[in-house]
Formats: sequence, structure tokens, C-alpha cells
Amino acid sequence: MAVKIASVIARQRVDDLEAAVPFYERLTGQTAERFDFAGVRLAAVGTFLLCCGPDEAVQKIAGVSTTVAVEDLATAVEQAVSAGAVVVAPVQLTPHGHRAVLRHSHGGVCEYVGP
Repeated sequence: MAVKIASVIARQRVDDLEAAVPFYERLTGQTAERFDFAGVRLAAVGTFLLCCGPDEAVQKIAGVSTTVAVEDLATAVEQAVSAGAVVVAPVQLTPHGHRAVLRHSHGGVCEYVGP
């Protein structure tokens, strides 16, 4: 049985987070949730994750094309690996739950997040 995907979040690098946020808030009708992670300033707005910061730090975040929110992270990772994905970063604690980064068999790098 497939793991239920709760949402898919598109990542967007921006030069000026504060200047970009109002556009995405108007576009989605949602208020941004700002936070810092791994030396990068981020804003989650609806299905968008905006990131801004020094090139070296942002490259680590921007190297992941998509964030996939799942209800059962361990099972999602297990199923992705059994389908041919490779674990780039194992499950770890973040300020908003847990995450793992996987490279799909076609080459795309996705972050999986969950409780």
C-alpha cells in the first residue's frame, strides 16, 4: 500500500525574502511562516518554500527540488528505497518534525518530511 502524500511543496530561491513574501502571500492567500535552517532564511507560504541566504548554504537547500509531506515518514522512505531511491540524508529531527532526503531513480532529489 502506498504512503499517503499530504502535500508537495515547490522550492524557490529568492534574492530578498522580505520583498518576495508579499507576492506569495497574495498568490496563495496564506501568511508566511518564517524560520531559519542550516544557515538559510526560509519562508513557507502555502505550497511554496522560499529560501534566501549565502550561496554555499542555499545550495544545500536549493539542491532539493521538492518537499513531499507524508503521514508516515519511515514507511515513505522504506517504500521509496525499495522502488529504487537512494538515501542522501537519513531521517533526522528538524524544527518542524523529521526529514530525510532521497535521490529518486530518475535523478530528482526530494526532501520527505513528516512527524
